[in-house]
Amino acid sequence: MKVKDILAVKGSRVVTVERSTPVLDAMAVFSANRVGSLLVVDKDEKILGIIAARDVLMAVIKHLEQIKTLPVDQIMTTNIIVGTEDDSIDYLQAIMTENRIRHVPIIEGGKLKGLVSIGDVVKALMKEKDVENKYLKDYIADKYPG
Repeated sequence: MKVKDILAVKGSRVVTVERSTPVLDAMAVFSANRVGSLLVVDKDEKILGIIAARDVLMAVIKHLEQIKTLPVDQIMTTNIIVGTEDDSIDYLQAIMTENRIRHVPIIEGGKLKGLVSIGDVVKALMKEKDVENKYLKDYIADKYPG
């Protein structure tokens, strides 16, 4: 199974904010969209960074007094690991586990195609295993001709 299979089901919608967005406003975007990360983009939709809920939590702890005006570019991660639509789900899971990240932007031809979460990966892997399990049970029960 490939990343493009996840995006075909999930869709390609990615919630983004601009680098000057105050962290407090970003918190509202997290809540309104029920997402675990936000991509920080410029006016041309070029990815500049990513912020996760943990980044926001740490910003609140470190910068409580400035949280209403502190821009997200002060807390975003800029060293971003990306994937492609043709990456296998197993590969993406390994990358996420190795780097302790929960969200990977998917890029094709320099364009943002979607964002895959660890939850998306686990769901896809479970579906794949369920289908395989059913096939094997049917095979053992001699439900196939031949």
